[in-house]
Amino acid sequence: MLRKLTAGDNALADDLAQETFIRAYRSLAKYRGTGKFSSWLYRIAYNLFISHIRKKREYTTSSEDTPIEGEVPPQTKKVHLKLDLAQAMKQLKEDERAAISLCYQKGLTHEEAAKTLSCPIGTLKTNILRGKNKLRILLQEWNTQAAG
Repeated sequence: MLRKLTAGDNALADDLAQETFIRAYRSLAKYRGTGKFSSWLYRIAYNLFISHIRKKREYTTSSEDTPIEGEVPPQTKKVHLKLDLAQAMKQLKEDERAAISLCYQKGLTHEEAAKTLSCPIGTLKTNILRGKNKLRILLQEWNTQAAG
C-alpha cells in the first residue's frame, strides 16, 4: 500500500513501513481487536504517509520531481501498461490514490477502506469514482489500443 501511495518511491515506502511496524509494536496493547488487524496496520501506515506529505509540503518549494529522460522500460505491453498506470496514479490526489489502492489493489471492502482512511463511506466512494474517471482519461490511449 505504501509503495502505491508514495507513487513508486520505494525507499520512502520502506522507511514508512519500518516506522509503521515500530509504532504498531509499541501500540500493540492499544489494539482493541474490533476490526481486522490489517486494517489497523493500514491506518497507522496511512497516518504516517499523511504526516510525511504534510512535512514535505512545509519544507519543499518544488511540487513534483521531474522524470529522468532516456530511461527505456522493457518492450512488453504489460510492462508499459504498468508503467503508464503508475504514472497515472501519481497524478491522482492522495485521497483518490489511497482509496483506489486500498479497494482495488489490497482488496479491502468500502467499509474497511473508509475506516482505514477515517472518512465517511460516501467520501471514499466519491474519491474512488473521481480517481477512476481521471485514470480513464489518462489511460485513454490504452483503451483505444485495446479496441483496435
